[in-house]
Amino acid sequence: MKNTPNPNSTLKKLFLATLLLTISTVATAQQALPAWAFGPFIRPAGVNPVLSPDPKTTFPDPMSGKQVAWEAGDVFNPAAVKKDSSIYVLYRAEDQSGIGIGKRTSRLGMAESKDGLHMKRRSAPVLYPDKDSQKVFEWPGGCEDPRIAVTEDGTYVMLYTQWNRKVPRLAVATSKDLVHWTKHGPAFYKAYGGRFKDLASKSASIVTKLVNGRQVIVKVQGKYLMYWGERFMNIATSDDLVNWQPMLNEAGELKAVISPRKNYFDSDLTECGPPAIITDKGILVLYNGKNKAGEGRDERYTANTYAAGQVLFDLADPAKVIARLDKPFFVPTESFEKSGQYPAGTVFVEGLVYHRNKWFLYYGCADSRVAVAVYDPGD
Repeated sequence: MKNTPNPNSTLKKLFLATLLLTISTVATAQQALPAWAFGPFIRPAGVNPVLSPDPKTTFPDPMSGKQVAWEAGDVFNPAAVKKDSSIYVLYRAEDQSGIGIGKRTSRLGMAESKDGLHMKRRSAPVLYPDKDSQKVFEWPGGCEDPRIAVTEDGTYVMLYTQWNRKVPRLAVATSKDLVHWTKHGPAFYKAYGGRFKDLASKSASIVTKLVNGRQVIVKVQGKYLMYWGERFMNIATSDDLVNWQPMLNEAGELKAVISPRKNYFDSDLTECGPPAIITDKGILVLYNGKNKAGEGRDERYTANTYAAGQVLFDLADPAKVIARLDKPFFVPTESFEKSGQYPAGTVFVEGLVYHRNKWFLYYGCADSRVAVAVYDPGD
């Protein structure tokens, strides 16, 4: 008489096999990254996207004088920062006033999360075009793509893009509570006698460090420091976090510290991501690489794909590259990362927060939604 298979035993074997496969996959991902890099960043099951468009929320728009469904179009490209025991995600929200990327008005909304995964949203935006000193730079395109970090004394510094549909400008705003913001205007407006006041600029990664478990803005060689740029990566310094001076080369032009690479995932552009982190290896910058559509693109990835890379700079010489990933550490894989305004595939990293001994990475998905991935250094 043959033995009857034990269904519980079969289930246990299946579970163990799945567990071993998962462990093996994670271990392989960890081995693929050098010791200086962060990762792997894992998408938590069942929570993404954490933010999607909401046509029901409206607010009284000061520019038009009308009630506007300010996040009815798309929500994407989030900043993130820790305040007290919660993570706050500030995200770009577009209304439905036009068709196509850059043709609508963007405002910045905010959501709070205790665990970093589940969001409670505010019903009104916290930063938007208004009848103020910045309306010439922000209307009608709006306020876009923020990055946020905090000083040791609790001042939140936001670098965002002002878009008047003529010139995108990297701008600064500060706050003590993340709700009420003081706009300081374009970051480079006064640099070199106003030479760069009309420079097309965006995407700033200000340098931070973990101090007693808290991620804060710090100075490097006596100056505040940020990496910035879309087509290539540049450096700027500041004494006050408001007025910034870009680094120039010997010819007096903007100095590129990294640039796109032919036949790599970042063959078209290298756009700065979330706040940079000082580690025991150097200054770590996570950035967004775009793949070319034609000659020179990386054949391993879809044309025009946005994927995320990492580069390590020398703390003693912040313009000197120590190491750089040749393959992205984070690529579009989920359906919501490959559909929406940007169906070529986009994981656009902008928010990185240290919370409960883990790193939470917030990113835009195909210019339409917001998602999160988590790196646990203790794993």
